[in-house]
Amino acid sequence: MDKTMRVLVVEHLSEDFAGCAIREVPMPQPGPGEVLVRVRAASVNFPDLLMTRGEYQFKPPLPFTPGLDLSGEIAALGEGVTGWDVGDAVVSGARLGGFAEYAVLAAETLKPKPARLSFGEAAAYGAAYLTAYVALVRRARLEPGEWVLVQGAAGGVGLAAVDLAKALGARVIAASASDAKLAEVQHLYAPDAVVNVTGGFREQVKAITGGRGADVIYDPVGGDVFDESVRCIAFDGRLLVIGFTSGRIPTVSVNLPLIKGFSVMGVRAGEYGRRFPEKGRENADAVWRMADEGVIRPHVHAELPLDRWREAFDLLAGRKVVGKAMIRPDL
Repeated sequence: MDKTMRVLVVEHLSEDFAGCAIREVPMPQPGPGEVLVRVRAASVNFPDLLMTRGEYQFKPPLPFTPGLDLSGEIAALGEGVTGWDVGDAVVSGARLGGFAEYAVLAAETLKPKPARLSFGEAAAYGAAYLTAYVALVRRARLEPGEWVLVQGAAGGVGLAAVDLAKALGARVIAASASDAKLAEVQHLYAPDAVVNVTGGFREQVKAITGGRGADVIYDPVGGDVFDESVRCIAFDGRLLVIGFTSGRIPTVSVNLPLIKGFSVMGVRAGEYGRRFPEKGRENADAVWRMADEGVIRPHVHAELPLDRWREAFDLLAGRKVVGKAMIRPDL
């Protein structure tokens, strides 16, 4: 095995990813209960970008290697690890470490890679679909036949919500500011309707839903999109706060939920699992079972080698991705 490996390191917090660099570091060795994984693919998520600026809830000490979701093959086993063999294809959702040629991970974080998914698809799956599952199933308690408005539908977490909501029997409205992206979403997952949010979308959503509004609104965008979502939600609706990719954290006057009878629900899928470990395991098992059965499937927009990490980051930051951008250290 090689004595060194290449990693993407955040050496200092900075705008425009200026604190990030590719470095050659000693090959790590797995300790007790750990495994060494040869990374075949790692997905780029908004939390990864935010952590390079110190703007995410989780603030690891410097220096660190970002990368939440990865897939690969076990290269070595630490002491006491059972149930796995060198060469097994696995996926893992850890907070750090994915943007590297190898990663040391706790064995308990691993799951077998579904045979139906490529390494890229498997790495694109975990965080996005777990977020969608916790939002739609645990928080909103989505019922078949309900109308779901998915904002930012072309992004990783948005596209996962479109896919999952369809699989759960909901009627889905995919929303984006790009007609080209909406056409791609329509081709990939056939939502019941698409809406371009440019210039406002309240009346379109009302018309599509027969005047009642959306029963569930899934919003990773925030800002002006959140503001108008409040105006087209159904009575007894659930407005799911996923994130703020628009850059503005919105507010809502509490008389509006009172008058319109809707709930505003925060969604933090990882924290949900940490607070409720048994439910967290059930959530993870549910989404991976659906992947294994082919019920839902992620979309990979682009796969780039490790030395082109900046291009992968810029694709996400510039809202140019439909689905997930992927870093492939093995390319």
